Amino acid sequence: MSTTPRRRMRQSRALWLLDRLEREPRADRLIDALRGGIRSLPLGRGRDALHGRWLGHPVHPLMVQVPIGSWMSAAVLDLRPGRARGASLLVGVGLAAAAPAALTGAVDWAELHRQQQRVGLAHALANTTAVALYAASLVCRLRGRDTAGRAFGFLGLTAVGAGGGLGGHMAYRQASGANHAEEVPHVVTRGWHRVGGVDEFPAGRPVRRSVDDVPVLVVRETGGAVHALAERCSHLAGPLSEGTVSDGCVQCPWHGSVFRLSDGWNVRGPATAPQPAFDTRIVDGHVEVRIRVQDGDGRAAHDGQTDRQRTGTGVGTAHEHGN
Repeated sequence: MSTTPRRRMRQSRALWLLDRLEREPRADRLIDALRGGIRSLPLGRGRDALHGRWLGHPVHPLMVQVPIGSWMSAAVLDLRPGRARGASLLVGVGLAAAAPAALTGAVDWAELHRQQQRVGLAHALANTTAVALYAASLVCRLRGRDTAGRAFGFLGLTAVGAGGGLGGHMAYRQASGANHAEEVPHVVTRGWHRVGGVDEFPAGRPVRRSVDDVPVLVVRETGGAVHALAERCSHLAGPLSEGTVSDGCVQCPWHGSVFRLSDGWNVRGPATAPQPAFDTRIVDGHVEVRIRVQDGDGRAAHDGQTDRQRTGTGVGTAHEHGN
């Protein structure tokens, strides 16, 4: 056995600080007040648009490209003589684009877990500092104080970098905005899986089952049709089996996302991705489910079986393709 002492692996200081920030509760009262205010904004259907449901993923990362790109470009021009006018224009464009970017981020932030919100608050403070610095930069530039304007600009870019680092931590370390159901079609084996007898699924009530250790939501309608979706909400993995079933949809109990039972479509956010759906059938009084996959043309693919083969076995299929 080697007698060489093992090098002690230490967590980076930055990561240690971020982990500590996630556990720090002192700003929770402020977070609750801000969250309540954002949720009470009369945005109507615009709230889903701000979440990015129309895009299929959060729209905030797309919106922030304009202010960040403008300010970075302004910094490049500030390093070259005779480019003050162009740099001033870019600083102004960045400031104009910051407000809609902040609004999209705020509506997403209001629907996150507490640990994510704590980091998100620091992210927002860094970006607010950046906006204030760039506003001071623009004022100085317009008054002919170009040296001060450049100095405020570089300080603003530093704050933007800090805010971007915090945003990256939220996105990649804390998985805020990620699709928490994306892996389901990749880990559930193909073919039919028996999940229980028909009498184990009371009409209109969500029931949780498991296929290949993947939680599955099963709902039997009053008319007999059976629907099955991935049970963990795509937004933040909320338990849909504890949600409310109504009008052919299920509502997540955590943040209110609504999914259509027939095909998993996200009818209402904050979820921006649909739920993976399963085909269902009843065989000898038992419910069987099979993951519904898409072929290259976006149509449901079923291991080479045709609809005639699947429905010609003497078994009632509760639903086929959803749409």
